[in-house]
Amino acid sequence: MTSPWADLERPPLRAAALRTALVGAGSLWSDLRVVASTGSTNADVAAAARGGAPEGQVLVAEEQTAGRGRAGRTWSAPLRSGLAISVLLRPSVPRESWGWLPLLVGVSVTAALRAPTGLDLGLKWPNDVLVDGERKLAGVLAEVVDDAVVVGLGLNVSVRRAELPVAGATSLVLEGSEVTDRDPVLRAVLRELDRRYRAFLTAGGDPDGPTEATGLRSAYRTACVTLGRQVRVELPGGRTLEGEATDVDRSGRLLVRTGAGVHALAAGDVVHVR
Repeated sequence: MTSPWADLERPPLRAAALRTALVGAGSLWSDLRVVASTGSTNADVAAAARGGAPEGQVLVAEEQTAGRGRAGRTWSAPLRSGLAISVLLRPSVPRESWGWLPLLVGVSVTAALRAPTGLDLGLKWPNDVLVDGERKLAGVLAEVVDDAVVVGLGLNVSVRRAELPVAGATSLVLEGSEVTDRDPVLRAVLRELDRRYRAFLTAGGDPDGPTEATGLRSAYRTACVTLGRQVRVELPGGRTLEGEATDVDRSGRLLVRTGAGVHALAAGDVVHVR
């Protein structure tokens, strides 16, 4: 068996130290496990949710063999080259506000990593993390499982150019990030997610609460590089819509202005038109 330390540019995560730093009294995170390999962290945490696992479970995989992105796409990365994380949430807020959770995760990632990486991070609606408004660094997938929400994050850390799965993707290493150690990256993301999720619960799931100036929707607007741009949205059923992305509404839908009026979109793939 090859040692996990064989590639010193991609050392294994330090599971015990991560648990000590992140799990315990006063923390949202009730357990954190690091596994060498699994098919899908979201599928594993969804199974735990159906079995009654408590909120705050975190599963991190050094490798995913059947990782999934939005719209049924695959998410793949070489062993220990990124972070594949899924968390279990049991939000005590109205279900109609649960759609904000993947957007909240996107906001948390950009807020947590902008300063330590030194990169210009933003969000393409709904929750792709971009560098310089163009290159995709991370993606988020949320799934409702009974009375829980499982949220997965895939983030490229040391993926090399020849290893990129699709055109337009990038990694922290390729962007010259000031931090490329996965341990502090994971700590920063989970701490920021803990803070913002608790604030969301305190606001009762209101994206504009407790005030417009400090609410989730305000933070999302600030981070979202889609707003104010000309976009082409590929809609379910093969239809497309082109116009200016003007805002997100209280449900997290993207508002696109065309010659026919303003359209509120709950789903679709956005292309930023140059």
